[in-house]
Amino acid sequence: MPDLPPDEAQERLSMRLWSLHPRYLDRQGLLAVWREGLLAKKVLQGKTKGYTKHPQLIRFKKTTEPLAYINAYLQGILEEAQERGYKFQAQKLKPLKTIKKKIILNSGQLQYEYQHLLKKLKTRDKKRYQELKKLKAQAHSLFKTVRGQIEDWERIK
Repeated sequence: MPDLPPDEAQERLSMRLWSLHPRYLDRQGLLAVWREGLLAKKVLQGKTKGYTKHPQLIRFKKTTEPLAYINAYLQGILEEAQERGYKFQAQKLKPLKTIKKKIILNSGQLQYEYQHLLKKLKTRDKKRYQELKKLKAQAHSLFKTVRGQIEDWERIK
């Protein structure tokens, strides 16, 4: 990795599995969440030693079928990518199962992530930032939003 300012280096080392609907992500964010989601899948499969205790994985690990849930999460990312004309490898999501029960997401977490994304976009995509700052955030289709605070597992900067 090239020499980066400490904040940027840390950002690149952190994993973010956005609770936000992927429509809000810019190109860079969409590509990153796909890669990070695939890494999360490898972690849940026990195929890598890194990130095994990453807090963003807690909500997937708590489900009855973590692999089915991470695949469903990635399916939402894939669908958004396809709408934009990207060619992500859908076969990486096999086997796909229908998810009957959504993961509960606190509204405070959703808002925290939305503000986090807006902060990123303010510097790297001002046009998208201007468009999104007026909107109300919606969650990824895997999540059901309920009233509540930022999740306990979130690392607040």
